[in-house]
Amino acid sequence: MSMLLLSRASAIVDAALAEGRANNLAPLAVAVLDAGGHLVAYKREDGAGILRFDIAFGKAWGSIGMGFGSRELATRAKDLPTFFSMLATASGGRLVASPGGVLIRDDSGEVVGAVGISGDLGDNDERCAIVGIEAAGFHAERLPA
Repeated sequence: MSMLLLSRASAIVDAALAEGRANNLAPLAVAVLDAGGHLVAYKREDGAGILRFDIAFGKAWGSIGMGFGSRELATRAKDLPTFFSMLATASGGRLVASPGGVLIRDDSGEVVGAVGISGDLGDNDERCAIVGIEAAGFHAERLPA
């Protein structure tokens, strides 16, 4: 299993932010966590709100905790609201079920971390996460929209 080193986590953040700027998105916050849910790298663009860290972290943390991206979390939350209310309580509010959290996989398919992005529409946040992951030489877990 590959480790998610700071240099590659930073590359994910920078590529994700560059994608946001190239598409004139709202100011973004990008959090990269390792497979244990620990923060490795984070940046918040000028103008991004103060809650953006918590949302970005929660998208990534929930993805690691549940084993799939936050787009799938959002889909399941619609069908199972009571279960997701329990998850929110059990996680101390750290799980955010909204697109923008994407698992990072190495070449062998092992999860080495997750990216969470907040600031624009969830679909745009997710696209920037995927671009960042792939720019750093990892594989983004993609689920159908």
